[in-house]
This record gives sequence, structure tokens and C-alpha cells, in this order.
Amino acid sequence: MNKEEKAWVRWITDYGCVICRSPADIHHVSRKSHLETIPLCPRHHRLGENTEVFVSIHPWKREFERRHGSEKELIDNLRRIYAK
Repeated sequence: MNKEEKAWVRWITDYGCVICRSPADIHHVSRKSHLETIPLCPRHHRLGENTEVFVSIHPWKREFERRHGSEKELIDNLRRIYAK
């Protein structure tokens, strides 16, 4: 991981889940770069929930994106906040 990627991962980890701001895991949108990651709490990331309150991106990606926006939109929004 290069210096830029380390700074990004550190920042998104501190930021918390992009949906609920709870402590977060790192979700890789692309395996090509650590810059293509978003922070998601376990419930929004990998616990497989699909309720009125929570939907996990794994395995419910289509429903997750319907409710919260695409992974690209979420990364773009985080990058705007990060740049400030």
C-alpha cells in the first residue's frame, strides 16, 4: 500500500460507516486499488441482512444501491468530504 492509499484507508476507517457512521470494515469496490474502497459497518457490509433498517451489500448489492446509492456515488461523496 502506498502513502496515498494508507492516508485514504486511515481516513475512511476514522470516518466510520458511510451509511450510519458506526465503526467500519473496509469494503473494496475494486481490487486494483485501496483508493477504491468505502467504509461499511458489518451490518451494512457482510452480515447478510435485508430488513427495513439494514441492508448488507453482501449479498444484497442491488437493494443496497437502491437504498443508498451506487458504490461509485458513495466513493465520490467521500472524496468530496476528504478533499475539504
